[in-house]
Amino acid sequence: MFDHFQWVPFLVAITVLTMSPGLDSLLVIRNAARGGLRDGMLTSLGICTGLFAHATVSALGLSVILLGSATLFSAMKFAGAGYLIWLGIQSLRSARSARGLTIPEQRSQRVPAALSLREGLLSNVLNPKPIIFYMAFLPQFIDPAHSAMVQSLAMAAMHFTIAMIWQGLLVVMVDRARDLLARPRVGSVLDGICGILLIGFGAKLAATQS
Repeated sequence: MFDHFQWVPFLVAITVLTMSPGLDSLLVIRNAARGGLRDGMLTSLGICTGLFAHATVSALGLSVILLGSATLFSAMKFAGAGYLIWLGIQSLRSARSARGLTIPEQRSQRVPAALSLREGLLSNVLNPKPIIFYMAFLPQFIDPAHSAMVQSLAMAAMHFTIAMIWQGLLVVMVDRARDLLARPRVGSVLDGICGILLIGFGAKLAATQS
C-alpha cells in the first residue's frame, strides 16, 4: 500500500509546518509556563490527538460537506474563535494579578490533567483551519488505489510524532527558564502577551470569511 508513498517530501513538509509559529505552539508555551512540564506535555498531547480527528474527517469527505455548508462552517468557526478568546481573557486576567510562577519546592500550579488535555484538544478540534489544511494537504500524498482512511491516519500518526517532539522541546525550554518566569513582572508580561495573541488568533478566525 505504501510502496510508492512519498515519505521524505511529506516528512519535510509537515516538519516545517509544525515548527512554524502558530496557535498550537503558543498554547503549549502558555500552559507550560502555567503548570510546568506536566501541564505543557498534556496540552501538547491533547492538541496532537486532535490531528486524528481532522485526518478522519478529511478521509471520510466530511470536510467537503463542512466547506460547502456556510452554517456548519460558521458554527464551528465561531465556537473555536470564542474558545480562543476565552483563553486569552484568562491570560489577561492572570497578567493583571502580576504573580510569578512558584518554583523549586512548590513548583508550579497543580493543574488537573483533564483540564490540560481538554484545552489542547478543544483548541485544535474547534479550529476549522486544520480540517481545511488536511483536506488540501493530505490528498497530495494519498494513493487513490488504496484506502484513504488508512493512509490519512498513517500521516496523522507521523504528524502526531513530529508535533509531540517539537512541542516537547518547547515545554522543556519554558521549564528551564522557570527561575526567570517566577518573577512577578516577567510572568505578568508573558501572560499579557499570550492573552493578546490568543485573542488576536480568535478574532482573526472569527473574521475569516468562509
